[in-house]
Amino acid sequence: MRIRMTVMAGLATLAGSVGLYPLFEEHGWFWAGFGAVLAVSGGGLLSRRLRLPAPFDPLFGLVALLLYLNLVYAGDRAWLAVIPSPESIRHLADLNEAGWQAVNRYAAPVPLLPGISLMAAGGVGLVAVLVDLLAVRLRRTAPAGLPLLAMYSVPAAVRDDGVSWLAFGVGALGFLGLLMADARERLGGWGRTVTTRRRQREVPMAGAGFRPDDPAASLDAAALAASGRRIAAVAVAVAVLVPAAVPGLHPRGVLGLGGGEGGGTQTVTTPDPLVSLKRELTRLDDSIVLTYRTDDTQAPDYLRLYALDRFDGDRWTYSPLKSSSRDRLTGDDLPPPPGLTVADTRKVTTRVEVRPEVRNMTFLPVPYAPSSVSIKGDWRVHDQSLMVYSLRDSAGGRSYTVESLLAEPTSGQLAAAGDYPAEVVSRYTAVPRNIPQEIRRLAQQVTAGSGTALSQAVKLQRWFTQTGGFTYDLSAPAPQQGSDLVDFLLHSKRGYCEQFAASMALLARMVGIPSRVAMGYTPGSETRPGQWVVRSRDAHAWPELYFQGSGWVRFEPTPAGAAGQGTADAPGYSLPAISTGGGPESETAPAPESSSRAEDDAAAPSAGPQQRGDTGPEDGAAAGGEEGGFSATPWLAGGLLVLLLMAVPMALRLYTRRRRWACLTAPPGPEDRPSSARPPQRPPGAGGRTRAPDPAGAAHAAWRELRADALDHGLEWRSSDSPRAIARRLGELLELDAAGAQALSRVSRAEELARYSLSHSPEPPERLRADVRTLRGAFAASVGRRTRWRARLLPPSTIAQTRETLHSAGGRVLDATARLNDLPARRGRWSRKPPPRT
Repeated sequence: MRIRMTVMAGLATLAGSVGLYPLFEEHGWFWAGFGAVLAVSGGGLLSRRLRLPAPFDPLFGLVALLLYLNLVYAGDRAWLAVIPSPESIRHLADLNEAGWQAVNRYAAPVPLLPGISLMAAGGVGLVAVLVDLLAVRLRRTAPAGLPLLAMYSVPAAVRDDGVSWLAFGVGALGFLGLLMADARERLGGWGRTVTTRRRQREVPMAGAGFRPDDPAASLDAAALAASGRRIAAVAVAVAVLVPAAVPGLHPRGVLGLGGGEGGGTQTVTTPDPLVSLKRELTRLDDSIVLTYRTDDTQAPDYLRLYALDRFDGDRWTYSPLKSSSRDRLTGDDLPPPPGLTVADTRKVTTRVEVRPEVRNMTFLPVPYAPSSVSIKGDWRVHDQSLMVYSLRDSAGGRSYTVESLLAEPTSGQLAAAGDYPAEVVSRYTAVPRNIPQEIRRLAQQVTAGSGTALSQAVKLQRWFTQTGGFTYDLSAPAPQQGSDLVDFLLHSKRGYCEQFAASMALLARMVGIPSRVAMGYTPGSETRPGQWVVRSRDAHAWPELYFQGSGWVRFEPTPAGAAGQGTADAPGYSLPAISTGGGPESETAPAPESSSRAEDDAAAPSAGPQQRGDTGPEDGAAAGGEEGGFSATPWLAGGLLVLLLMAVPMALRLYTRRRRWACLTAPPGPEDRPSSARPPQRPPGAGGRTRAPDPAGAAHAAWRELRADALDHGLEWRSSDSPRAIARRLGELLELDAAGAQALSRVSRAEELARYSLSHSPEPPERLRADVRTLRGAFAASVGRRTRWRARLLPPSTIAQTRETLHSAGGRVLDATARLNDLPARRGRWSRKPPPRT
């Protein structure tokens, strides 16, 4: 069975799976993989226990993996919660398809949705099957490192930062432990280890006796093992340190200790922001992301993370950030917001606390435009977009204070904005040439008749929120290519904030307005005066348009309220207006009905938590803790599956014993049948008389049962010996009492008469069955506790019987195949006519 190697193969697989941690937000994937490895190891042990050919090992492992996945992810649809049913198999296929779509939609780290958890458990289980086959059954431990290495290649290909050296070291140690266990087992196959003694410092004189307690003569048994451990440690250290020391190979310098020191620059890379937005909006728990306190007596502004200024024809991204030490936050004021020179501003102080459960938030959510940020760690600012980011730190669990300048432009100031600077026009109005012509015509059609950039922007926003026939729908797929944008604008008109913000920014550029897409969070919900809570469903994207004198100002094309993004609100200057003058160039004032609608939308967020069933930040924190907490389900499922697999030999043994005695015609004796049991019915066609029992059949059944019990308890049984010789050897070995000796004598004599004599033993079947039970108790009393439990749980007789049955079935299949092959030849011989007689 190679139990030690099976355990080491499972541990090596688990150690290698640690390298998958960058792919997931929570750690529940590890316990799902642990259950899968446990199930696969149990299946391999059972196959080797049955001594089946090598191809059966992966087959048993895959069956055990299927049973485990069926129990954990589709137990409510399976037969007896374990046996796969057509409905449970379909459910597993649907979960796998949903997980595959989620993996393609989200950027790592992905949320641990049921489909993604299923894929993770299945992938780790498949690796465990390969490692078990190569290292345990085929004894090819070195090639078993290839599937372990494959688990490291996935995060290395998906994430730019790859896998940490600690995770690599854990996997390497697991593989080295597997190699050492295999080497020890191979060496042990030759017998006891031959050790040598150290050369003594002084040569003993002739006739001097050897003293075992002399320290100079101590054994040198561990010398080779110590050398092997030193070589392994040096190899792992070289594999970890050398790549980290190669210039340019690690994004953060040697061992991640760099950071652009000495005037060097680094390119900032993060996961796709819009993919992260979709992940936040579709979270089922709606957990708390952050809380903040503000001295703003009015409704606070959005919290911005990213400013996406590039559109490649398919998606919005931000230009590469070339970070240097000059960009670090030092406590001084940040660069002034671009273009903000005319509009009125007011200072706002915001104290933000990000929840510890938040992972990989390397950009700070801050109100625009931040003038100073107070936070511990290595944080930097991009002078053009005022994005605050870090190369090594995460905002999770941090608290920081932001002082910002909140611009309050009027409609007149925006309408009278001057010409744009040349660098702003060249950078923020660029549109790819492959944009379809119908989109360009649509932009001109929607903004037709507008005399100012503000009126164009207001018409675009109003078209998305009111007159265009658009519907807010979180189930809409994220746009992946230009045709998705065309479908959203011209056909489906269903989407969420990403599509609305990206589309309005693109249409604004087509009519000559500098624009970009911002992403972050809406203000959230106010829990008490001045204190706000932001949840994952408050993630949002919106367009920012540039007006000279006012800088970058926010617009809101996404529908708000219950039918849209619940906590979004449109600023007053972006609402439809009625003219106060005689011409299109005159200053405009907000319409009364538009103002009332804006107030209604602004009041909608207060009802957001009640609509979602939230009770406060404490409940959200508890929900977040439960999601990332420990789950015992995979452990219980894996253990239950192993117990079921181990119970198979025991069940077969009990079934064989019952069937062996049930084939006899005579009913069981009083000691074997309860008093309430009904007497057996008479067989049909017996003429009303019970057929006499077959003495020879009873003797053979008792002898086979005695042989099976002896094999189960590890006693020697020579099939070439006669029944009398076997009984004599067992009697000498067991030291039976008088009752046991008589029982052994009766069973052996009955078998001897049935085998060699025409006369049969007068012993009835019930007497022989009672004798076999007596001898089984004597067998159990003569061996240790471990052997007794093995005889009950993993009886060797059943395993041998199963192996013989499989071999016999294989032989019958080969015979049937040979007959089918000879069938044409025999038909030819039958069709030949005999030669005529001469």
